[in-house]
Amino acid sequence: MRYHPLTPDDRLTMLERIGVTNVDALFRDVPQSAVVPLSAFDLPDGQGELEVERALSRMASKSVAAGAGPFFCGAGAYRHHVPAAVDHLIQRSEFLTSYTPYQPEIAQGTLQYMFEFQTQVALLTGMEVANASLYDGSTATAEAVLMAQRITKRPKAILSGGLHPHYSETVETMAELSGQVVRAKATPGKPDDVIALIDDETACVVVQSPDVFGLIRDLKPIAAAAHARGALLIAVVTEIVSLGLLEAPGLQDADIVAAEGQSIGNGLNFGGPYVGLFATREKFLRQVPGRLTGETVDAAGKRGYVLTLSTREQHIRREKATSNICTNSGLCCLAFTIHLSLLGEEGLTRLARLNHAAACALADKLDKVKGAQVITPTFFNEFTLKLSKPAANVVEALAKKGIIAGVPVSRLMPHDPAVRDLLIVAATETNTDEDADAFAKGLAKVLS
Repeated sequence: MRYHPLTPDDRLTMLERIGVTNVDALFRDVPQSAVVPLSAFDLPDGQGELEVERALSRMASKSVAAGAGPFFCGAGAYRHHVPAAVDHLIQRSEFLTSYTPYQPEIAQGTLQYMFEFQTQVALLTGMEVANASLYDGSTATAEAVLMAQRITKRPKAILSGGLHPHYSETVETMAELSGQVVRAKATPGKPDDVIALIDDETACVVVQSPDVFGLIRDLKPIAAAAHARGALLIAVVTEIVSLGLLEAPGLQDADIVAAEGQSIGNGLNFGGPYVGLFATREKFLRQVPGRLTGETVDAAGKRGYVLTLSTREQHIRREKATSNICTNSGLCCLAFTIHLSLLGEEGLTRLARLNHAAACALADKLDKVKGAQVITPTFFNEFTLKLSKPAANVVEALAKKGIIAGVPVSRLMPHDPAVRDLLIVAATETNTDEDADAFAKGLAKVLS
């Protein structure tokens, strides 16, 4: 009864109330040809809670945790050290106020960390304003495209071939009906010619740096080309730690920055929840999706925080809303803010340098392996290897040795046979010299 609160008598009472004799009557208008009998699913019998826990534990034991051995996966989700202080501080009652901060008098903790979060994101990205987060980096990118279409009143969005394929697919899902989405051809390890696609119908150009293959892009020439045709440049960052070392997108003339903040304060967590970062120029403030927190004073003259702008559809904006995303990643924002506060500016720069150094050392070792070649000339903490064997097979073979070698590009671009031998590899401050040595030795054996 714990998981089945309705008894047969309860169900019968409900059916009688609506005037039918059985559940099948609710589906009488469905053609029989569309009905699949329950026997076709071959489902096992129900089990008790203890049995289910045992079964799930057996399934979980087949997985290799990121910390169980050498781990080099990236491609949009990165393993970083999260201090124990973060998990402790996000549970403090000062921050755990009302989830929905519409009444500032009872939500000052939530509003304060949102304000601090916005400040940090604006500083990191080199932009003038930032919102109080979105779902994740991919939806932030799609929202940026929709925003650019509104601002320019143009239909076309051009996506760089180096944009993470999952981000591209999210943009196509959310923005294609409002205009046209054009993808440039992917050129792993080389900058694509996205500028050649810009025309007078272009609302925006979306460029990721470092891109999905790890290549660092110079955004200024692309921004200049876009602005010359009246279009906007949207800069995408999936590894936010890179901004501790690389020039901020805002300083490279980007108009909108959409980023993933998972790397700071948030573990891998099996793919989520993550936190979308969104920043732009002040002149575009009214078109920003989501909500913004501002600073004010109360009746006694004390500092306080309020929702300054909230353009979501469930408020008075309704059909004029700039976004249909109805929440922010509040707890992930808080974790991000606390971790970044603990690091400080010097700490973030040092963390970024550690990441870059680890990636350079790993790239040097792997590039010496026969049958492996680093094809990304300039990178932060992630690069692409060209292998003499299909990358997916190599990853599987190394996984049996306890080494999680990276992400095969074929997993992200399954319909492109040209990428079968490409492997995206990431190194962070969590990787040791011993991890890199084990990877190089294991890769040499597998490729031989």
